[in-house]
Amino acid sequence: MLNTAIKAARRAATVINRASFDLDRITVSEKSHNNFVTDIDQAAEQAIVETLLKAYPDHAILGEESGPTANLNDDSEYVWIIDPIDGTTNFLHGYPNYCVSIALQQRGVITQAVIYDPVRNDLFTATKGAGAYLNEKRIRVRNPDRINKALIGSGHGTEPRDLAEYLRMYEVVAARCHGVRSSGSAALELANVAAGRVDGFFEKGLKIWDIAAGSLLVTEAGGIVGEFSGESEYLNKGDVIAAGPKVFAGMVAVLKPFA
Repeated sequence: MLNTAIKAARRAATVINRASFDLDRITVSEKSHNNFVTDIDQAAEQAIVETLLKAYPDHAILGEESGPTANLNDDSEYVWIIDPIDGTTNFLHGYPNYCVSIALQQRGVITQAVIYDPVRNDLFTATKGAGAYLNEKRIRVRNPDRINKALIGSGHGTEPRDLAEYLRMYEVVAARCHGVRSSGSAALELANVAAGRVDGFFEKGLKIWDIAAGSLLVTEAGGIVGEFSGESEYLNKGDVIAAGPKVFAGMVAVLKPFA
C-alpha cells in the first residue's frame, strides 16, 4: 500500500512539475478569500485517484478537490486521504514550497503516509509502527529540552479573523523560542518536524487532508501531535501542535489559551 501511494505521489508530481514551467497558463479559481484551486490541483488529484483505485478498487477516497467517493461512510475500512498540492498559493507564485500529501486511514487510524516535495525531490514516508523516513533514511524529531531553544513552524488561515488570531499566537510563541517561520504548507511543515528541520509546528483551522500524512510522520519519528489543549482529536478539530515531547509540552503551555 505504501508503494502504491508513492507511485501515486510521483504521478501527481509529474503533472505539477510540467505545469510549473508555464504558470501563466494555469486556470485559477477562488474557493474562498485567498483560498485558490487550479486545474493542476484537479489533474494531480485525478492522477492519484486513478493510481490508487487501479490497485484498490474497493477502497474509499477523500480528496481535497473531488471530495468523498460514493462508498465513503462510517463503515469504510480503508480511506485514502489526499491533498494533491498542499501550498497551492506558493505553487501559483512560483514559490518553491509545496507538496503532495497522501495518507491511508484504516478503521479510523492513519497507517500509511507519503509526503512528496517535487521541488527538492524529497520523499517522506511512514508506516504505523515501522518508523518515518526521508529518501529511505530513518528520521527523528529534534527534542530540545525547552521551547526557548526551538525553531517553530507555523501557519494561518486566509480570513482576516484568522490572521488576527495568528498574530496574537505568533507574539506569544516568538517571545519564547529561537524563531517562528510560516512557509505556506502545513503538510510539508509537519514533515519538516519529523525530519528535525524545525522543532515544532502550530496552526489552527486545518482540514484532515492537511494533517493526516504529516501527523503519522511526526509520531513515527518520535514526536507528539495534539490539539492546542494537548488532547488528541486534532484530525477532526483541525487545530494542531506537533513537536518532540519536551517542546510539545512547552508549546501547549503557551498556546492553550487559544484552544
